[in-house]
Amino acid sequence: MLEKRIPRAQAPVLVTGGAGFIGSHVVDRLLADGERVVVIDDFNDFYDPRVKRANVEPHLQHPHYTLVEGDIRDADLVERVFLAHAPARVIHLAARAGVRPSLEEPLLYETTNVVATLILLEACRRHGVTKLVFGSSSSVYGVNAKVPFAEDDPIAQTISPYAATKAAGELHCHAYSHLYGLNIVCLRFFTVYGPRQRPDLAIHKFAKLITSGKPIPVFGDGGTERDYTFVDDIVAGILGALAYDKTRFEILNLGNSRTVSLAGLILALETALGKPAVIDRQPLQPGDVPRTFADTAKARRLLGYAPDTPIDVGLARFVAWFAPDAVRA
Repeated sequence: MLEKRIPRAQAPVLVTGGAGFIGSHVVDRLLADGERVVVIDDFNDFYDPRVKRANVEPHLQHPHYTLVEGDIRDADLVERVFLAHAPARVIHLAARAGVRPSLEEPLLYETTNVVATLILLEACRRHGVTKLVFGSSSSVYGVNAKVPFAEDDPIAQTISPYAATKAAGELHCHAYSHLYGLNIVCLRFFTVYGPRQRPDLAIHKFAKLITSGKPIPVFGDGGTERDYTFVDDIVAGILGALAYDKTRFEILNLGNSRTVSLAGLILALETALGKPAVIDRQPLQPGDVPRTFADTAKARRLLGYAPDTPIDVGLARFVAWFAPDAVRA
C-alpha cells in the first residue's frame, strides 16, 4: 500500500476545509513550518466560491501543497485520499457553519457535520492516523447561564441544529478515542474574526454595509455579547493541539476570554473604518445565544495557549485587509 511507502515522519497533514477562512490560515502556518499539506475542500456555494479560490491561490504553487477538490461526505473520495497520501495527522475543519442557516437546512448540517465526521474518523481508524484535531464551536454551550464557559459545563442545552451537530461530532470523537485509541483534541472556537473572514459573518458583513452607507441589521438592543477571537490566536491554538500528546482525548476552549457587546463591536468597527453605521433594529433571532465567554485556563495549561490580540488591534488588521469592492467582500 502507498501508506507503507511514505515514512510517517514525512507524512502530510490533512486539512479538511483548508480553503476556508480558518483553514487557509492554518495551511499558511503549516507550510511556513515546513510541513507537507493535503487539503480537501468542495468549494461549495454557501458563499461565493471565488472567495475560497482567492484563499488558496498563494498555496497552489507551493511544492508541499496538494489540493483535492471534493466532498468529505463522499466516503470513497476520503478513502482514496488516505490511500494516496497516507496522512499521519488530520485537522478537521470542514463543516457547514452558521446558526441561522442550520434552521433552514438541518439535514444538510447533519450529513455534513456529523455523518462526514464519522466517515473521516473511520478513515483515521483504518489508516493508523496518530492525531486528529476537530474544529468544534462555542455554540455547543447553548443557553448556558454560567460564565465564563468551561469545558466541563453541561452541553445539553444546545438551541440550534448547527450546535447540536458540533456536540454530536465531539461525542463521536470521544467514542473513537476510547474504542480505538485515536489521539483527539476537540477545540471549541469562540467567534473567530480577521483577514479572510467569511462574508456572511457579522464583522465582514457590517464592514461592507458601513462602507457602502447601507444600514446594518442589529438583532435586539445590541446587548448580546461575544468572545471575539483573532484568527492568528486560533491558529496558534490549533497547532498547539496538533502537537499535544500528553493525554488521549481533550476538549478545549479557544477564545479571547473577553466579551464585547454587539453595540461595542459596532462602535469599534466604526472607529476602525472611520465611518458611522446606520442601524436597522430587528427582533432577536431564534437560535442565537445571548452571550459567549471562554474560560481558557485549560488550553493555557495544556497547550500554552496565550491569545494576545485585543479587539481594536484585531479589527485594525481586518480593516487593513478589507476591500469592500473585492470579490471576497
